Amino acid sequence: MILTRGCLRLRWSLLRSYSTAPDIRSITASRRAGRKKVGPLAEKDGHPTTPARTRFAPSPTGFVHLGSLRTALYNFLLARATGGQFLLRIEDTDQTRKKDGAEDDIYEALRWAGVEWDEGPEVGGECGPYRQSERLGIYKEYAEKLLESGHAYRCFCTKDRLDKLRDSAQKMKPPSMATYDRYCYHIDHETSAAKAASNEPFTIRLKAPESYPVMKDLLHGELDLQVQSNYSDPRYDDPVLFKTDGFPTYHLANVVDDHLMRITHVIRGEEWLPSTPKHLALYNAFGWTPPEFIHIPLLTSLEDKKLSKRTGDVGIKAYKENGILPEALVNFVALYGWSPPLGAQENGTNKKKKREATAMGEIMTMKDLIANFNLNGLTKGNAKVSESKLEFFNSYFLRTRIEDPEKRRELALEIQPALISKFSDISTKKQHKHKFEVEYIEKVLTVFKGSLKTLPELPNVASYAFTDLPSYGSKEGMDYISDLSITREGDDAVKFLQEFAVWWTRAENVPSVEEIDAKIKFFARESGYKPTTVFHALRFAIAGSVPGAPLPLLVDLLDPDTVTIRIVNALRILKL
Repeated sequence: MILTRGCLRLRWSLLRSYSTAPDIRSITASRRAGRKKVGPLAEKDGHPTTPARTRFAPSPTGFVHLGSLRTALYNFLLARATGGQFLLRIEDTDQTRKKDGAEDDIYEALRWAGVEWDEGPEVGGECGPYRQSERLGIYKEYAEKLLESGHAYRCFCTKDRLDKLRDSAQKMKPPSMATYDRYCYHIDHETSAAKAASNEPFTIRLKAPESYPVMKDLLHGELDLQVQSNYSDPRYDDPVLFKTDGFPTYHLANVVDDHLMRITHVIRGEEWLPSTPKHLALYNAFGWTPPEFIHIPLLTSLEDKKLSKRTGDVGIKAYKENGILPEALVNFVALYGWSPPLGAQENGTNKKKKREATAMGEIMTMKDLIANFNLNGLTKGNAKVSESKLEFFNSYFLRTRIEDPEKRRELALEIQPALISKFSDISTKKQHKHKFEVEYIEKVLTVFKGSLKTLPELPNVASYAFTDLPSYGSKEGMDYISDLSITREGDDAVKFLQEFAVWWTRAENVPSVEEIDAKIKFFARESGYKPTTVFHALRFAIAGSVPGAPLPLLVDLLDPDTVTIRIVNALRILKL
């Protein structure tokens, strides 16, 4: 009869079903009572009452993506919300996967998002250095302590032997996920030290306990995560702590650094759950108290697939280049795995504008997030990412920036080169130069603020604000002309535009936006024309029927002669 070590072991792929798998002793009070499956933080207050010391520890092996930013943000918010400290640590022990520019990308992405670290590279701190490749001596010291205490041993096995052990373990029935046979564990200390002294390549392995300790996760409760094994051919899950290249593995460096840097809470992705028992075994071997662990759910696509480059997980830099504002992306990321308390929109800043938000108060600035962040709001299910929500947030925060005179000018300066480039055929002409000056671009931003999702859209969305004439042959323009033939309102449209032109050209002074608005409403309500006739005809004349900017603001934006020329051209087309 084939037995297993301790409780039945499962692969990580089955750990997603905590409540149904008989081998996972993840039992919370709510589950024993058969109630709805919710995390422990929803049942009791798991938020720290003392300052939390957190960290973000990325590897410079690629760009910072949504999942990385969310991990950094949650750790940052917990530290700020409790009056603690947020550390940045670069985990660059895997030299083979390190990419040029990746470390700089980490710094740029975090600073752009407003996630500033209290200790770390370029900032310093009392627990440095904060780059793991500069802490090798520290890791060697603690690895030696484990060797001396008998909690670790040197392994001299070749890659070929280890590959054969791995293959044979997979062929067992059931297969063993623990693969090593502890061959080198039985080498006596003196012989092991001598082989190492003679420069024979070796790794250092942790002597794993017979069964890993039950772990406590503040979000998932108690979890008994063991490694599947097969007693017919005993194998052991003795993780490598030091590699042959002289660099520590993630397991050792992570535990040593978190302890020495006095980290109290570790918020990281759910994919690290299987490694946590190994880390707890290391804490026990050193005699240290581990931090509190919170493993947050995966970010997935709407089809419930883990985000990748092919399913929407692009780099933060790409979002920035595509016109996404940092405050929008932070707001967007924060709500995937965390829910603000009811009424949060009234607890932070900008209370008046919060009334424009959804009933759940989802629009939140960084100040709002810090004021309201609480571990009790973390959720367990995979977070399905919808880009439409990001567009909503971005349009809101872009509109907010446009309404601020100083920030509006910054936006105008930022988009000015793109406008000059798009309209290069007219931007240098004397009669058009003023349209590409910052002051005019600011006015355009104000007029079109309700139509923009991102700033880079402006040259296309507001193209007719920079040209002599709109594109009457656009889809919208042709649709309007086609509709007139059906509704038979062409004659009324022509008469209205003629009357509007008379009023416009005979005015002693250029009408104000209020006067323009009043005149349009007069034609729509009191002159006998249908409101749709008035609005559609004027929009065709001024914008080629392209929707977006409010008509009074658009007419006021344009040069008076340009308005006249556009109405005259529209009349020529409609009279055909």
